[in-house]
Amino acid sequence: MTISDTIAAISTPPGEGAIAVVRISGANAIEIADKIFRGKEKPSRFASHVQHLGEIFSAENELIDQAVVSVHRAPASYTGEDLVEISCHGGTLVSAKVLETCLRAGVRAARPGEFTERAFLNGKMDLTQAGRDRSDSRPHRSGAPFCH
Repeated sequence: MTISDTIAAISTPPGEGAIAVVRISGANAIEIADKIFRGKEKPSRFASHVQHLGEIFSAENELIDQAVVSVHRAPASYTGEDLVEISCHGGTLVSAKVLETCLRAGVRAARPGEFTERAFLNGKMDLTQAGRDRSDSRPHRSGAPFCH
């Protein structure tokens, strides 16, 4: 488990909204998105910060969900790394299946607070800002957040 790993996590509270967001961050984030997203073009060809409608498929070619995907290229992302946001249907089952698809495609599950930790380590925020940001350290995840 290192800062060079590509990570993924559900970034929204489970079951609380119509839309769930799954984030992927790291050097292989866009490559992973290319493996699981099908739309008019591959995420590797997307302009940064533009949303694209398509579908998420498992490695077994199973349709998981219709989704909106955006690529945020380093260093202009929350973490300072290449970051992909997948907006899928909310609830626990669909977002869990999208995350599982990401994990099977080659990322590891992010630790609580790891997106904020990477933002801090990459100079995207100072320690005071990191301590206030609880967006990826919600109580529904196990373990302690990056900053208390």
